Amino acid sequence: MTPEILTIILSAIGVVLTLTTSLFAAGAWMVRRIDDRIDAVDDKLSTRIDAVDEKLSTRIDAVDDKLSTRIDAVATDVTDLKIAVARLEGPPRHLLTARR
Repeated sequence: MTPEILTIILSAIGVVLTLTTSLFAAGAWMVRRIDDRIDAVDDKLSTRIDAVDEKLSTRIDAVDDKLSTRIDAVATDVTDLKIAVARLEGPPRHLLTARR
């Protein structure tokens, strides 16, 4: 091999290695930037979701307390109604009495 051909081959290998290294570095830089952005969005969404979760938990607890109160009131009313119906019905009355 002549020194010119050897120089051309070594130069081509150097260019390919340089391009490969620069593409790899550019890809790594883009991946790092994307990861940073995703982390920022993830933190922001986590904060918002936690705020919404807290708000909904408060509302659900309030509704649960309200419904529990209403159900207890209905249970008391039903118990009172059963007692009132039992008093109205009483023992069966006989319209005709058999006297013999």
